[in-house]
Amino acid sequence: MTTTRHALLYKPFDLRVEDVDLPELQPHQVLVRVRACGVCGSDVECYEGHSTEGRWDLGPYTPGHEWAGEILEIGESVLGFQIGDHVAAECVMACGVCPNCKSGFMPSACLNFREVGFRPDSPGGWSELVVIEEQYVHSFPKDWSFVEGAYVENFSIGYFGVWGNGGYIDASDVALISGCGPIGISALLVARESGAVTVAVDVVEERRARALALGADHVLDPTSPTYQDDVMRLSNGGPDVLVECSGNDAAIASVFDVAGHNCRVSLVGHSIGRTIPTEIGKTIWKTLRIRGAGGTDHWMPRTIRFMDRLKRRHGFDFEDLVSHRYTLDTVHEALELASRDKIGAFKVMLTFDDAPAHQP
Repeated sequence: MTTTRHALLYKPFDLRVEDVDLPELQPHQVLVRVRACGVCGSDVECYEGHSTEGRWDLGPYTPGHEWAGEILEIGESVLGFQIGDHVAAECVMACGVCPNCKSGFMPSACLNFREVGFRPDSPGGWSELVVIEEQYVHSFPKDWSFVEGAYVENFSIGYFGVWGNGGYIDASDVALISGCGPIGISALLVARESGAVTVAVDVVEERRARALALGADHVLDPTSPTYQDDVMRLSNGGPDVLVECSGNDAAIASVFDVAGHNCRVSLVGHSIGRTIPTEIGKTIWKTLRIRGAGGTDHWMPRTIRFMDRLKRRHGFDFEDLVSHRYTLDTVHEALELASRDKIGAFKVMLTFDDAPAHQP
C-alpha cells in the first residue's frame, strides 16, 4: 500500500494535510507524481462555503483540478502512456458509456458524473500522488515546465469558450471578452491569435492593463457611464463574438444590451443557482446565438497544440500568468491569500519540486 500526503477539505474552512493510503492501481489507471497545481477561484469558493460544487458532504475530498505531473506507474492495460510522460488532466470525467455519453452530450451531462478535485471519488492535485484513469490524462511536451502543464485545464476553458459547441472566430470579427481573469485572458489569447479585433472588459484596472499588455486592441471599464456607447463605437454596432467569463450578474445582464446582431455569445463564467434579471427578448430581435460552455469535450489535445504554438511562434511564457507560488506545506497560506485578495491573487500555484520520490 502506497501512502502519500493529500490536502483534504472536510467542510468550509477545514482543510487538513494528511497521509492517505492510495488505492491499488487498476489495469486502466496511471499513477502520477504531481508537480504543479493551480488554485482556482472555484476552489476558493468551495473552501469558503459559497459553492456546492465541492462535495465534502459526501466525505472529505482533495481539491485541485488544474494539475500536471509525471507518470510513475502504468496499469497493465494502459496503451497510450509510458513511465516518465508529463501529463495534465481533464476536470469533468465522463464515463463514456451511459445513455447521455453515447448520445454525444457534453461531459457535464454524464449520468455517472465525476469531477477531478471536487469529490471524494475523484481526488485532485493538492496531493503528492494521484491515481487516475488513462482516458482523462493527456501528454504535453517535456520541454514545457510543469507549471505550464498545470495551465492546460485553465486555458482549455477559455479556448473552448471561443470555439466549442459550434463556436468560431476569424479576422473579420470583433470579439468582446468580458472578465480578464485567467479564463478571460485565455479566451483573449485565442481571439487575438485568430486576428480578430479584441475588446477586453474588466472592472479592475490592473487586469485591463494585463489584457492590453497581452495584445488586446482595446480595454474598457464596464462601470464607465459611456461603456455601452464605447462598445458600439469600437465594434461598429456591437461585437460579433462575446465571451462572458466573469460570472458577474451585471456583466451577464449586459450581454443582451451590448451584443451585436447575430452575435455568437458564449457564457463561460459560473452563475448557477442565481436568477439574473435581463431583457431576454433582445435575443430574438438581435438574432443572438447563445451557448453554454460548462467544461470541455475532447478539447485538451487541441489545447496543448494551441498552447505549444503560442510558446514556439510567439515565445509566450504561461508562467508569467502565475502571481503567487506556494507548496503543499503552505497550502493554508495560499488559500488565505486567494480568499483575502481575489484581485491581486491572479493565479496562485502550488508547486511540488521538493516532493519525495514515489516509495511503493
